[in-house]
Amino acid sequence: MPIPFSTTSGTLPLMVDTGASDLHLKSSVPPVLRIDGMLIPQEKLPPLSTEEIEGIFVSITTPEQRNAFAKEMELDFAYTVPELARFRVSALRQKGTISLALRLVPFRVFSIDEMGLPQILKLLALKPRGLILVTGTTGSGKSTTLAAMINHLNENERRHVITIEDPIEFVHEGRKGIMVQRDLGDDTKSFATALVHALRHDPDVIVVGEMRDLETIATAITAAEMGRLVLSTLHTVNAAQTIDRVIDVFPPAQQQQIRFQLSQVLEAVLSQILLRRIGGGRVAAFEILIATPAVRNLIRNGKTFQLPSVMELGSNDGMQTLNQALADLIRRRVITREEAMMKSNDPEQLRKLLQSN
Repeated sequence: MPIPFSTTSGTLPLMVDTGASDLHLKSSVPPVLRIDGMLIPQEKLPPLSTEEIEGIFVSITTPEQRNAFAKEMELDFAYTVPELARFRVSALRQKGTISLALRLVPFRVFSIDEMGLPQILKLLALKPRGLILVTGTTGSGKSTTLAAMINHLNENERRHVITIEDPIEFVHEGRKGIMVQRDLGDDTKSFATALVHALRHDPDVIVVGEMRDLETIATAITAAEMGRLVLSTLHTVNAAQTIDRVIDVFPPAQQQQIRFQLSQVLEAVLSQILLRRIGGGRVAAFEILIATPAVRNLIRNGKTFQLPSVMELGSNDGMQTLNQALADLIRRRVITREEAMMKSNDPEQLRKLLQSN
């Protein structure tokens, strides 16, 4: 019988102790941790054999999960080590062997204030209805931000919240309201199907782990139109691209109608990146688009290219561009100028912004 992975080498406790976000396990090489965004091979640990990787996989999966992996040759699931942490695990085959990537998910959901997130997230989390999108590349902290917003809602409003996730990452206990968390695979077959049935379950808030396809996006927009608050994520790099991505999923004949619907239900787009802090650790920088009447009009008329200008001038409404957020972090000596320039989507504009102040 395989020894539980949590006790085999101390690698998972090492993740927690070092503040690593990810652990990569691959045969013939030592474990590799991602710390502050950088891959750090653990050269003091021995390389793992193919048999050891197989043993680890068996020790952290159920028979049903192993059957699914044998069929699909890839698997995403959650793994919990009591009194340590939860982990989001991705398993796949490469060159005939198993490769594992584990993402650390702390037991405790940190608050918006504890993580230094923009205060406007508190107001957005308590919106009575509409669509809020948290976007960014893989590993940019979208799930953590979404969890902080759900936590704020859970602590301040009596609402029925249904989450649909792949897999469940942060576990939310019901506080003022009711929390129902559904795992894709174990509890439901698809995001779109789960969304349809969630609407019949008397929800106030629906959280969709990721809007991956036309059916899910269309149902999420419909749910927002029906008066629910819908929060979800997309893999896009800025607010304007997010709007275009949602609309472009639909056939050309439907796109004008979707522009109109989206302009009616959208409340905000939060696009984030993670940067290395001076002195260690990481910090999130946000581009924030708030659906003011002017923004709704631009979406309706297909003029998303004008959204950056509106965000730049919309500080009174809580908006900001990514470069404005980066400039603020530089001035407060949270990040270096070099780090900001590497992550900026328009370094020349950021340079001008820093010179003008």
